Amino acid sequence: MKSYVRAAVAVAVASSVLAFSGQSHATVFAAWQVAGVPFGDMLNARKYPSNTSQKQAAYPNGAVLQMTGRCTGGIDLLDIAGHPHWKQRQAIRYRWCELWHDPGRNGHFVTGWVYGKYITPY
Repeated sequence: MKSYVRAAVAVAVASSVLAFSGQSHATVFAAWQVAGVPFGDMLNARKYPSNTSQKQAAYPNGAVLQMTGRCTGGIDLLDIAGHPHWKQRQAIRYRWCELWHDPGRNGHFVTGWVYGKYITPY
């Protein structure tokens, strides 16, 4: 009887490991909102973290963005998520942060970059 219990436990552990290992590629997004863009203007999402890079799309104040968490300077939005909003904004104020978006609104999602000065935690 003990060998059946051991075998059942081994199968349960193995199936749990396989189930969770399949999820290891899942991505977690941080929701941030466009804020502070001057009246009549929009926040440009660019292909690379540079204001001279190709513009992919533009978002108005209030638009909620799916951020990958990665920002220039080694800052990760998910690591600073527990800090007060003002402290999070201060940490990325002069950084570019990566987003996951659909610039053509056709289901073709790509990564892009927005300037941290114009986003705030959602």
